[in-house]
Amino acid sequence: MSLIFRKPLPNVEHPEMPADVVIVGGGPAGMACALRLSQLIDEHNARHPESLLSKENIYVLEKAREAGQHCLSGALLDPRSMKELLPGFESEAPLDAEVQKEGVYFLTRNRHYKLPITPPPLRDHGNYVISINRFVKWLAGKVEEAGITIFTGFAGSELLYDGNRVTGVRTDDKGVDKQNQQKSNFEPGYDVKAKVVVLAEGPRGSLTKQLVKKFDLMKGRNPQTYGVGVKELWEVPSGRIQAGEVIYTMGYPLTTKEYGGAWIYGSKGTGSNGNDSKDNIVSLGFVTGLDYQDPRLDPQHVLQTFKQHPFLAKLLAGGKMIRYGAKSLPYGGWWSLPPLGGDGWMIIGDSAGFLNSARLKGIHLAIKSGMLAAETALEALLNNDSSKTTLGKFQQRVESSWIREELWPVRNFHQGFRKGMVAGVFNTALQTVLNGGPHHRVPSQDGYENLKPLAELPGNGGGEAQLLGPARGDGKLTFDKLTDLYHSGTKHEEDQPAHLLIHDTNICNDRCVKEFGSPCQNFCPANVYEMVDDSAAPNGKRISLNPANCVHCKTCDIQDPYQIITWVPPEGGGGPNYDGM
Repeated sequence: MSLIFRKPLPNVEHPEMPADVVIVGGGPAGMACALRLSQLIDEHNARHPESLLSKENIYVLEKAREAGQHCLSGALLDPRSMKELLPGFESEAPLDAEVQKEGVYFLTRNRHYKLPITPPPLRDHGNYVISINRFVKWLAGKVEEAGITIFTGFAGSELLYDGNRVTGVRTDDKGVDKQNQQKSNFEPGYDVKAKVVVLAEGPRGSLTKQLVKKFDLMKGRNPQTYGVGVKELWEVPSGRIQAGEVIYTMGYPLTTKEYGGAWIYGSKGTGSNGNDSKDNIVSLGFVTGLDYQDPRLDPQHVLQTFKQHPFLAKLLAGGKMIRYGAKSLPYGGWWSLPPLGGDGWMIIGDSAGFLNSARLKGIHLAIKSGMLAAETALEALLNNDSSKTTLGKFQQRVESSWIREELWPVRNFHQGFRKGMVAGVFNTALQTVLNGGPHHRVPSQDGYENLKPLAELPGNGGGEAQLLGPARGDGKLTFDKLTDLYHSGTKHEEDQPAHLLIHDTNICNDRCVKEFGSPCQNFCPANVYEMVDDSAAPNGKRISLNPANCVHCKTCDIQDPYQIITWVPPEGGGGPNYDGM
């Protein structure tokens, strides 16, 4: 059975829609960009009633069914940028709890040791535990109140060009069947022709990837490196953890060869029975760096093993898992940022890589990057000039802002862990003393290049055995992948082509199954990829896809050892429903 992949339909006319600014992606960065642009237009119009700017042709495109639905994070909010965007926001934003207590623990197989001092980057007093889903939904309300249109259920499927200039975005075609043919309800995507295109798609954005490749934007820069965060939301008996308590862990179940760690945040919750809020919701998750060596490692399994540690099992005993999700996050830091603005385009938020991996925080940086992009977009509209000369100023705005002040001292943080955790901790201490270490770019490599062929690894997994292969789950404390997936609320239109493009399935069936043991089955946290029995296949197995399971984490696009998987958006409106996450 051959797989049919989503690709542009030939001979389809796409209706055109003019725009001044189109923001692709309605996460924190995209919403902050839209809101700040609206504020700036209001300020301009108040000062210059003779030359009014309109907001009518400013659009946010969001692929989810509603704003915030695809947003997933721990999440802790550093309020710095929000205080600039909406002074006094604390009085109305959905903030679950202010951080009151924090601790960092090192775990061995059965024990836990609290660090006597919380490292400065992980001190969180003054920050807030939030649901990024609820927070973005609230921000979307502010954007719409400000007069800017958000189109939900519309994914950006390709960029439009005039020579080397970006001139807009084509949205996804609706009503395409599994054979990539038009159904009776077919609607072609729109060609949104825009003066300024702002890419705010989150990590490994599909349009951003197209742009980076077309213009070789990462030349002379470090490749972006990533982790994947696998998260569960739990209801636990009251009193186990206080709202605003933050715990980080290092060590077990990872070994010294892998990079990663866990978070545990306490917050208020109404509970499944709708009672008044009490301190009984736990956000917990494990971030595994996508630069590990063993292709059998399964990040969802890592989280399940982590929960069996006595420290966690005691916290969760008698509780109930209520939500699940997974998302990649960019670790590369300052040296992995692409050029931020060019002819007709800017890149913001996680799409660019604005995340402080030493602090495990990026929401405040995403918001600030959106605000600075809005200032640049306003200048472009006022001067009727969206060339690189104007939009390239976004780069200068970032470099003269506190974004650089925060990211520059940790510019070499992730590179310090290249030779494992022990070297990483030593390098971190050294960088702290030396203000980030060398001023020149310390090189890094794509994470997938660290994967070793099975022939070079112990058959039983050795010290990594607890991380490998699928988790079985007991249905109470631990769960298999499909049970977890059920709690992500993921839904897609079933009758559509696969949006996970495998450019050469022969590599999967002939080589990967032997060389790496088909790691897509392991690194995907949603059971999208399967090797099914097929006597006609060279090794008795062939690749099969369950695209309806996809939670849009992009791990497959990032971690495939042959780089033959490209994630493209499915029909708009499909995907996870991270309600309250």
